[in-house]
Amino acid sequence: MSKAVRIRACTMADIARLAHVSKPTVSRALRGSALVTEETRQRVLTVARENGYAVNRQAQKLRSVRTNTIAVVMDFGSFPRDQRISDPFMYELLAGVSGALARRGQDLLMVHSPLADADAYLNLIASRSVDAIVVLGQGRREPVIRAAAQKGAPLVVWGAVSRDAPYCGVGSDNLRGGWLAGHHLLANGRRKLLFIGAADHAEIKLRLDGLRQAVQEGGGLAQIRLAPLETFSYEASVEAARRALRDGDPPDGVFAQSDTSAFACIAAFRDAGLLAPRHYSIVGYNDIPTSEHFHPPLTTVRQDPLAAGEMLVDKLMRVLNGEAPASEMLETELTIRAS
Repeated sequence: MSKAVRIRACTMADIARLAHVSKPTVSRALRGSALVTEETRQRVLTVARENGYAVNRQAQKLRSVRTNTIAVVMDFGSFPRDQRISDPFMYELLAGVSGALARRGQDLLMVHSPLADADAYLNLIASRSVDAIVVLGQGRREPVIRAAAQKGAPLVVWGAVSRDAPYCGVGSDNLRGGWLAGHHLLANGRRKLLFIGAADHAEIKLRLDGLRQAVQEGGGLAQIRLAPLETFSYEASVEAARRALRDGDPPDGVFAQSDTSAFACIAAFRDAGLLAPRHYSIVGYNDIPTSEHFHPPLTTVRQDPLAAGEMLVDKLMRVLNGEAPASEMLETELTIRAS
């Protein structure tokens, strides 16, 4: 009497290996998800048919429940609780993300409560409230975001782009932005420079590093003083500018971490009888719409929030598709105006 030969059923992991894709991609291809390209879907279906893979429709239904909702976490920690967020760029960026999600049939859920640790990110996904997370601004939470990504939280991050980050990051070329600002100030003969910013934030530190690089390349003839910020509020920037005037000689060149900080500095300096560009030159960062119409019109490093939002969402859809998209930086350019 011959022994019965037991043949192991082909699994989803087998299909993924044979089709050279991830298990999540196989799952999405089998249920016809729009997140999978037609070419990939046909390849997965062909491999499945050739290997006798039968889809358990009931099990698939239970496994593939998606909310089509994406959480957006903003860096609220950089703004004091008793003050409104005064940096319009964050809302410009949010609008870019919102529009890109809408074009893909995804809803947006704003998460206001702080995600204090990696488990909070994972719990947000596990609750089936959202499918993935867009983080707008690393702030001082970089270690938490890294830990969440390392534990498998599907997310993308707007901020400083780092080669060793375990997540996909999108951001402007902050280092070059700082260099452009420094080069412009030096070209205008400015040598007593002031940097207003929260340099313990990764993005802002890169802008300061770019300024320092420009000074070094210029022969190191200029000096840089720092006016550190605890928060990103307009009020904090006004106080930092006033403190800089009290603590030393007036600068003849200022690079502010944002356009909002630049506006605050101009107001504080004006109260002290110092006018731009007569007594000093100033460069902001972001090129928010108000910059062109401010008095004086502000020279600033431009970021494109709509392009940023599109790129963030494109990367996130690829993460949900089981891919590991590379981090990417948007180009920066200096918009020269009267300041």
